[in-house]
Amino acid sequence: MTEPAPYVLDEQIGYLMRLAHQRHTSIFQERIVEGLTPTQFTVLIRLAEGGPSSQNQLGRLAGLDNATVKGVVDRLKAKDLITFSADASDNRRRVIDLSPAGKALIPELRRLGEIITEETLEPLSPRERETVIKLLRKLG
Repeated sequence: MTEPAPYVLDEQIGYLMRLAHQRHTSIFQERIVEGLTPTQFTVLIRLAEGGPSSQNQLGRLAGLDNATVKGVVDRLKAKDLITFSADASDNRRRVIDLSPAGKALIPELRRLGEIITEETLEPLSPRERETVIKLLRKLG
């Protein structure tokens, strides 16, 4: 009977993804403006892409649970990057949108996002980059 291959941490997907995430987060923190977190960045970009949104819908678009999205939008509101308004069809719901300051910041966030992605993927060839993105989409 063949012995199972030994468990080698350096070959485990979770460990490798964590290292890649740490690399990306470090690059992100060096480059990003306004002291934004990656999650806040995501919410702002999703609002720029899709326009005004309910908090629930925004959470789904950004891949966040309800508790997390509430904290994120509260912090973005405190930074004056988003606004809240009542939903025309349901006053109990609030609609979230980019504030004028948030809208003005979007071009710079997109520019920095491209730089951050480029630096994160820098060790890879163009073909490897395409493969990594394709495979990560499959996993997500």
